[in-house]
Formats: sequence, structure tokens, C-alpha cells
Amino acid sequence: MGSINSGQINKIKKLYYENELSMREIADEFHVSLDAVVYFMRRNGLPRRGFKETNKINFSKKSLSFSLPKKLSNDELMLKILGTVLYWGEGYKTEKSAGVDFANSDPRMVAVFINFLRKIYNIDEKRLRGYIYCYSNQKYFEIIKFWSKITKIPTNQFTKPYIRKDFLSSKAEKMTYGLVHVRYADKKLLNIIRDDIEKLKNRYA
Repeated sequence: MGSINSGQINKIKKLYYENELSMREIADEFHVSLDAVVYFMRRNGLPRRGFKETNKINFSKKSLSFSLPKKLSNDELMLKILGTVLYWGEGYKTEKSAGVDFANSDPRMVAVFINFLRKIYNIDEKRLRGYIYCYSNQKYFEIIKFWSKITKIPTNQFTKPYIRKDFLSSKAEKMTYGLVHVRYADKKLLNIIRDDIEKLKNRYA
């Protein structure tokens, strides 16, 4: 599909380094093959991005599965702060986390958190998942129904539960309905919540 003229080097640099286009996107821009772009960059000594940098750029270009909050009412602002603080205490926040993962056994706390996701970020319901942790003497299918009612996550969006065999009677009252993980598969939302946690730390801690 032809080649790229050497006089286009400045344009290639701008597209690749400043605009962060991929080599495939540059090939489409110039109506040439991918090999032609690879050859041009090699011939002109233009360093290519590494795997880690490429993944970072691809991640930044992904469209959001939720809405960023605009102007919030006082009640919505309070809910946003509550949800952020709850995740600070009970959420998975490591870099390896694939998305939002909040775990708790308190129905009201879980209800507040999922309201936070829905009302503040208008999340995509199809990405929500429930995951149950319970003991072998408990009827996990009844527990799933319970948490489905609390969270309004359909039972078919609950993944296979984790069932502990070593039941302890001392845990019976604390985990009547086991423990539920509310998961939302979007790391961009996780990063936003983590940033908000840091802002709260810096302001109040």
C-alpha cells in the first residue's frame, strides 16, 4: 500500500508522540500498510513505545462506562462523601485491582454504597457483579436472593460463591447473611474513587 515520504517525519512525530496515535492509526491516516509505518520509523531512528506505555495509552483512550458527576445537590454531595469513605474502609484499592470491589456484611452499608455507584456515577448495570462469601452450613442460594434484593443486582449476575468449610459458631451472629462483594468492572472508576480518597486524606487526615 505504498510508503511514507521522508518529508513527513515531523507529522509522524506529532501523531505518534504528541497525539499518541498507534502505528495502525498512523497507517490508516496515510493510507499505507502497518509495515510501511514500522519501516519508516526504523529507517528514521524513531523510538517506538514500550509495552507498558502502550497499555497506558490504550487504557486512557477507553470510553467511560459511567458518567462523571456534574453539579451535585447537598444530598448527592453527602452520598458521594459517604460512598468514598466507605470504599476507603472496605474497598479493594490496590493497583492490581481490575475495578471497584466493595465487601461488607452490613445490608445498610452495602445499600448506601451501591446507591453511591448508581446515583453519583450512573453506572452500567450490566457490569455489576455480586460475589458471596459464606459458610458451608448456610444456604448460599438463599443468601444470594437476600443480597440480590438489597443490591437490586439480578441473581444471574452473582458469580459462583466462596463457601468456607470450617464453620465457626462464633461467626454465626456476625454473618447471618454471609458477606457480599459488590463489584464493578471498570478500573477508571476505581481510579477516580481512589483519587477522591486521597483528597479526603490530604484535607482531613
